[in-house]
Amino acid sequence: MSPSATLLLFFGVLALLSLAECKKELTLSERVQQLSDAALKKPVLRFNGDKFKQYVKGTPRNYSMIVMFTALAPSRQCGICRHAHDEFQLVANSWRYSQGYSNKLYFSLVDFDEGPDVFQQLRLNSAPVFMHFPPKGKPKKVDTLDIQRVGFAAENIARWVAERTDIQIRVFRPPNYSGLLALVVLLALVVGLLYLRKNNLDFLYNKTTWALGALAFTFAMTSGQMWNHIRGPPFLQKTQSGNIAYIHGSSQGQFIVETYIVALLNAAVALGMILMVEAANKRDDVRKRRIYAIIGLGLYAFCFSLLLSIFRSKAHGYPYSFLLK
Repeated sequence: MSPSATLLLFFGVLALLSLAECKKELTLSERVQQLSDAALKKPVLRFNGDKFKQYVKGTPRNYSMIVMFTALAPSRQCGICRHAHDEFQLVANSWRYSQGYSNKLYFSLVDFDEGPDVFQQLRLNSAPVFMHFPPKGKPKKVDTLDIQRVGFAAENIARWVAERTDIQIRVFRPPNYSGLLALVVLLALVVGLLYLRKNNLDFLYNKTTWALGALAFTFAMTSGQMWNHIRGPPFLQKTQSGNIAYIHGSSQGQFIVETYIVALLNAAVALGMILMVEAANKRDDVRKRRIYAIIGLGLYAFCFSLLLSIFRSKAHGYPYSFLLK
């Protein structure tokens, strides 16, 4: 083969490779069309490393992409990832079936087992993480949802999306009749009890029963149950070192299990005070009075110290402590 023929063959192969490469690169309109078609079938698009590079990192881009980075495999032992995924799916479904739905916003998911290179590229070492990739430029710090502060309830995610994209999403939760059913069962039990005891309703005038009910309500409210209902925080959190955090490290947030701990400690403090009052009121048995006083004082001192220690760990700079640091 002559040198000129070899040169022509070389340039021909190079041209074919260039054409093949050009075919691999999708235009903006093609990417938007493919995303729109896929989003009509599944509101949350599932990406691996290659698809993330093509649809999220690819430029130019005229749409916003909300990406959830998670680890849903049971072997990853991410306790809150499934719950967070359900809330994220709820937001995506609400956007998909809203009247303002357009191709300006898409929701996607990258699982660690399907895109470990993406996690490495973004330097993510925990899950779940919610990030907004704007149409122009790179994500900023505010483009990552602070789930430790606001939680990952669907309403909070939608509010954050509106802040980052100016797109309002009204979250539509499917009807949940479990609460109504529980209320009906409770009312039926109460009515049945009253009917069976219709000839003896003295228990309704029992001040101990009403006192216990009032204390239970007070413990629930002071521990932060209403805050949980509004914010939807995670049950607990797994730290980067692999340990489990039961107490939130900031005064601006809390975990669900944290409210249970605080409620139990408040109940123990109240029980300790009640025992000390009972010890002061009893006049007949000195030994029983002494036992009540010791147990009550121990419960009060230890649990109050623990409450103060929890508050000190959350309100950084608080100078006071008692028994426990």
